[in-house]
Amino acid sequence: MRVVASVTVVIALLAARPAAAQDGPVRRPNVLVIMTDDQGYGDLACNGNPVVRTPNLDQLARQSVRLTNFYVSPVCSPTRASLLTGRYNYRTGVVDTFLGRSLMHPDEVTLAEMLRWAGYRTGIFGKWHLGDNYPMRAMDQGFGESLVLRGGGLGQPSDVPGGGNYTDPILLRNGHLVKTTGYVSDILASATIDFIKTNSDRPFFAYLAFNAPHEPLNDVPQQQLARYKALDLSPGKFLSPGWPLPPKVDADKIARVYAMVSNIDENVGRVLTELKAMRLDRDTIVVFLTDNGPQQPRFNAGMRGLKGTPYDGGIHVPCFVRWPAGLGAASGSYVDRVAAHVDIVSTLLEACGLPQPPGVRFDGVSLLPLLRGDVANDNWPDRTLYFQWHRGDVPQAERAFSARSQRWKLVQPAGAEGNEFQPRFELYDLAAEPAETRDLAARHNGVVEEMRDGYHRWFEDVTGDHAHDAPRIVVGTPHENPTTLTRQDWRGPRAGWGPKSLGHWDVEVAEAGDYEVVLQVGADAAATRPTAVATAAETAESAPDSAARTVHLRIAGVDVEKPIEAGKKSVRIPVTLPTGPTQLEAWIGEGDDAVGVRSAEVLNLGEPIS
Repeated sequence: MRVVASVTVVIALLAARPAAAQDGPVRRPNVLVIMTDDQGYGDLACNGNPVVRTPNLDQLARQSVRLTNFYVSPVCSPTRASLLTGRYNYRTGVVDTFLGRSLMHPDEVTLAEMLRWAGYRTGIFGKWHLGDNYPMRAMDQGFGESLVLRGGGLGQPSDVPGGGNYTDPILLRNGHLVKTTGYVSDILASATIDFIKTNSDRPFFAYLAFNAPHEPLNDVPQQQLARYKALDLSPGKFLSPGWPLPPKVDADKIARVYAMVSNIDENVGRVLTELKAMRLDRDTIVVFLTDNGPQQPRFNAGMRGLKGTPYDGGIHVPCFVRWPAGLGAASGSYVDRVAAHVDIVSTLLEACGLPQPPGVRFDGVSLLPLLRGDVANDNWPDRTLYFQWHRGDVPQAERAFSARSQRWKLVQPAGAEGNEFQPRFELYDLAAEPAETRDLAARHNGVVEEMRDGYHRWFEDVTGDHAHDAPRIVVGTPHENPTTLTRQDWRGPRAGWGPKSLGHWDVEVAEAGDYEVVLQVGADAAATRPTAVATAAETAESAPDSAARTVHLRIAGVDVEKPIEAGKKSVRIPVTLPTGPTQLEAWIGEGDDAVGVRSAEVLNLGEPIS
């Protein structure tokens, strides 16, 4: 299915290449998409923050068309899936951020694939968060060059032991582990610059996906941190209409986030300066956005809620589009029409002169007429956009969601966490009162019912097809051998990142034969390192080594138990596996207790190591 669809798309995109003009071939614009992680709308000086220093991003905003009502999902993996496919995340299989729920179906066609098939060089630098293993990695989904971190961020169980620091992290370059030197945001920006320099002779698509200012916050740029530590970061410093900050905030966390944001700003400045020095800035489309609202309470321009909520504070983010050659006089203007992550692919395809791939159904629309000023804001057709997330394996109707038209917003905030929830429907007139402080549901019951009915039609649509079928990690291929399975992607009722967690991996054995499974059974050194902010990764399995412990492996009808020698951090188990889908379960037994291993590595002994 994927190969046939891909060939069809390739033919269509190649056919759409512009013919050579008399004075030479027409060159398509370059594309640079910059996304930050957990940076809220209010984490920019140009959005009213009186403390944070973001001169480069502020300048980018002034040079861009600013989308002032731009929306994303409440958490990061769903946003990333929609950003790269132009489709609501439920269609792609991505429903959450961990425990196998952030794996995107490999038959989704990404923006990187669309542009690469049209002759673009493609590169990703930073956070992918849509699958760490074949066939779901960024390098399997259209990116010719990749320097990425595993899972949802550094300092999580997907990290290589000892490699989860923001300084000198261990990253994956084109599928191979590399020990890097420096601060992670500096490294990612430098890699983006190198990619641009190397590929300046033809159109390129660079996706710079910073993992900052996401937690953990213990490892931040010290020079910037010292500046913010010396400032007044109390709630009284951040006054704005709308929702006030709580009476008490964690000033230390705010200082650390702002230090990371200022570092991001410096690195964005470096990349944009390089584009200008190479005379590529005029013909490069630059899109800047963030993946969701802030995780910690801090200034967010008076918007209600945080990351993980369907209120505007969780899903309303900055978005700037700069393209001097294509937007011309519109640069520096504002677009107030509602727009979202699902619109970016359609917009960029039209800007690059490429058709929509056949057989791919987009949920977004091209915003290019708005960006150029060809269509006035008031003449743009109204539409309703939908945003939903809850912590679970599959989508469930009416859990925490919002429906947003140009004027109205229907919010059902309950059910993001936990098993039981009681829906409550709130309605806000955002055209009159954007802070979501006055619930008008009782006065406009007809609007509530109309938007609720629209939501249900949307939910039934986007959760059809294979949205409920969880993708499987494929083991035993030459594309990835060995395959490392981490707690990021295991599943099951006890799956998690805690000391008592227990789960399994859904895998597909590509080739029958002899394998070796290496199980990590020792404590991760990173789990005991001192931090200023604890993370879930740092509560991972850390029981002391003991000769009384045993390790168990169950896969494809094979059930093996072996003792764990004192001091051993890993156990190797040879197995013979048939082809086909199966589950891999591995756990540590000590008495009557059973907890999951830290990770499992599956090596096909008949294939050369990738």
